[in-house]
Amino acid sequence: MMKTGWNWLGVMPFFAFAALFLILPTMNIVIGAFQNSEGGFTLANLQGLTAPRIVDSFAISIKVSLASAILGCLIGFAMAAAVVMGGLPGWIKAPLMTFSGVASNFAGVPLAFAFIATLGRVGLVTMLLKQWFGINIYAMGFNLLSFWGLTLTYLFFQIPLMILIITPALEGLKREWREAAEVLGASTSQYWRMVALPILFPSLLGTFALLFANSFGAVATAYALTGSSLSIVPIMLFAQIRGDVLQDPHLGYAMAFGMILVTGLANLAYVIMRTRAERWMR
Repeated sequence: MMKTGWNWLGVMPFFAFAALFLILPTMNIVIGAFQNSEGGFTLANLQGLTAPRIVDSFAISIKVSLASAILGCLIGFAMAAAVVMGGLPGWIKAPLMTFSGVASNFAGVPLAFAFIATLGRVGLVTMLLKQWFGINIYAMGFNLLSFWGLTLTYLFFQIPLMILIITPALEGLKREWREAAEVLGASTSQYWRMVALPILFPSLLGTFALLFANSFGAVATAYALTGSSLSIVPIMLFAQIRGDVLQDPHLGYAMAFGMILVTGLANLAYVIMRTRAERWMR
């Protein structure tokens, strides 16, 4: 008993960190969303979420999250499948997984600066395309400080995250399943359509939900890249916390509460789908 008691001390920093930076702030946000300036109960803060600019910010955030999650899933799945099942040299997998582990956590101001230096109006790739091929991507309508510019930036960490999560699922597909399908006369497309994809579907859907939540809650990258030119929810919430726009902290709590609900549902979907997927991989 004494030994077990001492072992608990090893995880105390984790519980302290979770309580101070996750549990207590979340409780404060939820409580503040239902309080007025005098501390009384009210639903006016939640009603304030129906303001046109706040509704628009949620709509833009959801669209960016959907776009980056869908593209991240498609591209990441194709890359992982090519490495795991495409017959590529074995030495490619280790560098890809290492890069994915780093890139999936590369976000915020450094990522925004990297894209501005690469695809900004005077970025390296932008200038090379103009000088070498006579292609002016900004004259063609591209704008890094826009919906698709932000989506493209998010893909830098969405694709690697997809690769990290879906690779074990692809490796879990048993060779016997494909051999049995081939013995029964199934083509490659039939195997994927009738065997592999139905088995992978919970993993794919769960990873999509995780990528959606990952994009929906990102603030530092969006703020550093677009500033206030693209009014997504995290940027409006950041402005609210600074107190220089809406000047209503409890409405800010309500906005944060709405984000918690959206990301919470997405993460719940991921956990449920992940649990279902693991049944096939045992």
